[in-house]
Amino acid sequence: MAKKRETIDPALLDELLAGRDPKTVLSSQGLLGELQKALAERILNAEMDQHLEAPEEQEAGNHRNGTSTKTVLTDSSAIDVAIPRDRHARFEPALIAKYRRRLPGFDQKVIALYARGMSTRDIQSHLRELYGVEISPELVSAVTDAVLDEVTQWQNRPLERVYAIVFFDALRVKIRDEGTVKNKAVYLAIGQRCSGHKEILGLWIEQTEGAKFWLRVMTELKNRGTEDILIAVVDGLKGFPEAITAVFPQTEVQTCIVHLLRYSMHFASWKERQPLARALKPVYQAATVEEAHQRLQEFSEGSWGQKYPMITQSWQRNWEQVIPFFAFPTEVRRMIYTTNAIESLHSQVRKAVRGRGHFPSDDSATKLIWLVLRNIQEKWIRPPVAWHKAMSQFAIHFQDRFVVNI
Repeated sequence: MAKKRETIDPALLDELLAGRDPKTVLSSQGLLGELQKALAERILNAEMDQHLEAPEEQEAGNHRNGTSTKTVLTDSSAIDVAIPRDRHARFEPALIAKYRRRLPGFDQKVIALYARGMSTRDIQSHLRELYGVEISPELVSAVTDAVLDEVTQWQNRPLERVYAIVFFDALRVKIRDEGTVKNKAVYLAIGQRCSGHKEILGLWIEQTEGAKFWLRVMTELKNRGTEDILIAVVDGLKGFPEAITAVFPQTEVQTCIVHLLRYSMHFASWKERQPLARALKPVYQAATVEEAHQRLQEFSEGSWGQKYPMITQSWQRNWEQVIPFFAFPTEVRRMIYTTNAIESLHSQVRKAVRGRGHFPSDDSATKLIWLVLRNIQEKWIRPPVAWHKAMSQFAIHFQDRFVVNI
């Protein structure tokens, strides 16, 4: 194997390290801090040279006019940098822009810590303990507030023309609103393209849900370029079926079977849940709608149905959104069986917000949740393995509406 070529002359490294204390060489007060300062000042002076060489500056007789010292934050320390000035005060350095005290890299470190669920004061303490950098909670908020611009762009980005499946669900977070902490719903939507690839379509924070809210969400998706949704999988969201069919009239609305099962289990004791689940299995594993209805009737008349009539009632209330499930073969049923895809997102979001107690505002919650979602979506590279079997069934069932973009 060929020896890796050194990028820095060893003799130069020896010269830099001569007489240095090995314990402090990588600290902000040692060689590393000096190199950061020297490199930053060299770049700034090069920028000033380029600025003064411009024809308009030479015609105006502009020239250097000393320096001013500014303390700037790097991703590992705070350093004092000499910023060159020009006589006419027209120099605007790109490395450290006016009114900024952070070098590239620092903001990303703060945002990465915030995305892990750390509060602004936790980040302040973390940077102080590890790097000796003293920053204010207000600075952390200012850095993370820049994320809101990215959120706005992401929330308004164009979407696919057709989605095979869209999963809608909600989780609850505590947010301060008008002086009191309220439980607000954060609604998420995952779209599965006809190619099988997944993407997060958006997030919305609302205190209450209803047809009016969902109509606004559906209209937003349509305005962003989505013309058709083949199947929408939901968990009893109030007003949702009416809203989606008003905007996407051909969409088949499917209630999440797993959510129905979980709701059914709430009525039974812990020891009863396993046999109760086995008793309900024939209902959702039936081959046809007629058979499923017959199995539900048998459950209702049996011992479990007699003991817990409210279980049968819950299935009957949602029956119109359950029966689309039976029109599909096994391969497709596996894809729309549950909203587990979106619940997996929820679990990771909950992990990030667990230690926060509550958020001071909707924007604060949006920032953190979006950062968590962004990190998750970066890992969605390939479609699920089962999707390849389901594609042919989707194509047969939906015909020309099932459009795969290659």
